[in-house]
Amino acid sequence: MSENMNNPTVLSQLAALHRMSIDELKERWSELYDEAPPDIGAKFLIKRLAYRIQEIYYGGLTKTDTDKITKINKDMESEDKRSGKDDQILPGTRFVREWNGNEYVAVAREDGFEYNGRLFSSLSAVANEITGTRWNGLVFFGLKKRAARRTPVRTMNGGMPPAVAASPCGSGE
Repeated sequence: MSENMNNPTVLSQLAALHRMSIDELKERWSELYDEAPPDIGAKFLIKRLAYRIQEIYYGGLTKTDTDKITKINKDMESEDKRSGKDDQILPGTRFVREWNGNEYVAVAREDGFEYNGRLFSSLSAVANEITGTRWNGLVFFGLKKRAARRTPVRTMNGGMPPAVAASPCGSGE
């Protein structure tokens, strides 16, 4: 592209964006996008306008690039749908927790969690069996932090001691 007095350089156009009022930014948006601007703040408008100016001057993404991005996004979405919390715990993983001076061990199995020779459907069920109260199993075994509460909670045992370990065991220990 040739540069002349009516066609300022890309850098000067980008610099000018930061000196514009919100109304001027919206007017520039209408010029560059050929549509009404969204009702949003100046920071966002500046970023989008800066991108658009460079896109016009240097060229945008090729069709091949946009197709690749679309495919990557679809792959990531389907990956997110396939993976769940249950998929992340491998059979054979041992969960060790010290509670009230005793050590408790649960082992992940294909069909649940084994504790004390019995099979439980969830870590929460194991935690309930150990403590006699309702617990989130992931919190009890230290895999997830306890959600913050608005008011402090006092417990009989002085709080929740940290988990001793949670590690996969592949050697049949």
